[in-house]
Amino acid sequence: MHNIKDLRKNLNIYKKKLSDRNFHLKTELFKNLDDHNRKLVSEKEKLEQEKGILSKSKDQSNFDKSKKISEQISKLSKEQIISQKKLNDLLFILPNLAQDDVPIGKDEKSNKIIKQYGKIKEFSFKLKSHTEIGLKDNNIDFETASKLSGSRFVILKNKIALLERALINFMLDIHTTKFEYTEISPPLIVNEDVMFGTGQLPKFKDDQFEINFENSDQRKYLIPTAEVVLTNLVRKSVINKNLLPLRFVASTPCFRKEAGSYGKDTKGMIRQHQFYKVELVSIVEPKDCNKELDRMLSCAKEILNKLEIPYQIVLLSSGDMGFSSEKTYDIEVWIPSENKYREVSSCSSCGSFQARRMGAKYKSQNGNEFLGTLNGSGLAVGRLMISLLENNQNKDGSITIPNALKKYMNNLDKIE
Repeated sequence: MHNIKDLRKNLNIYKKKLSDRNFHLKTELFKNLDDHNRKLVSEKEKLEQEKGILSKSKDQSNFDKSKKISEQISKLSKEQIISQKKLNDLLFILPNLAQDDVPIGKDEKSNKIIKQYGKIKEFSFKLKSHTEIGLKDNNIDFETASKLSGSRFVILKNKIALLERALINFMLDIHTTKFEYTEISPPLIVNEDVMFGTGQLPKFKDDQFEINFENSDQRKYLIPTAEVVLTNLVRKSVINKNLLPLRFVASTPCFRKEAGSYGKDTKGMIRQHQFYKVELVSIVEPKDCNKELDRMLSCAKEILNKLEIPYQIVLLSSGDMGFSSEKTYDIEVWIPSENKYREVSSCSSCGSFQARRMGAKYKSQNGNEFLGTLNGSGLAVGRLMISLLENNQNKDGSITIPNALKKYMNNLDKIE
């Protein structure tokens, strides 16, 4: 969320920068809503002051005047609530502004490849996709999952299920021991205030799985990513500066409707309604966001370096970044069957955008200021597993286990 005072003062600058994010700010609408709301607030405050003065007077004749003022205040309060909601409906859907070094563009076509790592293997035999690999012994089972839950779900069995668990444990160990993230086991269901804090609501409500609870006065949602709960750990808090940076990691299932991806990536495990992800979140002083983003990116890269999987780093354009992001790097792993790279991680700095929505601050020399927040996948398990299976396949159908992962796979050298 943006500081409304900055928005008023620099309206044309915001309009230009928001247009870089594919958002058209109706400046006249904003000014009209804001002016009207401020007018109501001002009138209400004047009446409250007047009533306060009358309440100190012992003159009985002022009682009727005070009563009439109370009625006017009540009426203005109702009008101002409606006015504030209309203004908020606009403010709450404004995306974050891109940093100056972010490429300007409407979509992924303007993304910038930063660097490629690892050597892409050449295979002397006909490659199999992960779905074809999974057909053997039906260890990647879409058919049964579809009977149970519908499309975009999967059941993993035997050594493939072990591989999923091994990757999660391997990544958690790296992030907690080498990079000193604090492991969190969070709730998978959150309220709408928490979803609002990280920017999932209100703009992206159609992508969320909502849960109906009887006798609940608040809407509840399955988390689309652990970012939601990890970032909100500092919600409505004032953190001591000496405690920063805070770094959290969690492995959770993630739940997404994928409402805007109808007909896209319908085969295989690329785009599922439910998938596992190891998520990294950092809470820092805003001035440290860029330095922390580089650190977070290096933590995610380390996983792929140890697994010896080819990948590339991409700086996203202004039009391709997430709603809350001011700068995002994607890590894309090589998928041999598709002959292209696929995203396995997005590492983003959100500046103070989310902290302002959450009311999350820290004690500084200048008083209480909004925190800086960052999030990144460290990594998405399903897509990582796809890349590992396909890049490590052998002519006899077996899958070679990377050395770094063997102890998590009961010391297996191969999945036969």
